[in-house]
Amino acid sequence: MNNDPQEMDWLKLDAQLCFRLYAASRNVTRCYQPLLAELGLTYPQYLVMLVLWEHDAVTVKNIGERLRLDSGTLTPLLKRLEQNGLLRRERRAENERELRVCLSEAGQQLRERATAIPPALVAALGLSLPEIEQLRQLLDKLLGSTGEKERPAAPDRPRSLD
Repeated sequence: MNNDPQEMDWLKLDAQLCFRLYAASRNVTRCYQPLLAELGLTYPQYLVMLVLWEHDAVTVKNIGERLRLDSGTLTPLLKRLEQNGLLRRERRAENERELRVCLSEAGQQLRERATAIPPALVAALGLSLPEIEQLRQLLDKLLGSTGEKERPAAPDRPRSLD
């Protein structure tokens, strides 16, 4: 592929960054599917659980902001996780319009089983840890340049592998 921006045919599929991001996202999600099936979770449910394992007892709004999901997408995920006994939703006493989401005991216990997922994903992707970190940094930069808020890891916690 010609790297000169003036001579590049920008309408070729291979020239599209969006296609590579889309295809890579699908591949990564596909790698997760068998790992998450053992936990009884879908990929979006896993993302919700990751937020709750990091910070339990948060509002639906906080989860939506963290995952960049609107409440119409998030509410069915939370309902299903609640039906599966992994969390509970409760109105906040201070503000009854806000729903707080808390892990159940089963949701807390599932975290231990989930610790096997990131190393298994690394093996499935075939990337080294430095390559994964480099890719994560580039994606954070891309998200920052497109108006998305960057979410750096807490200084005392290692970044997750997903």
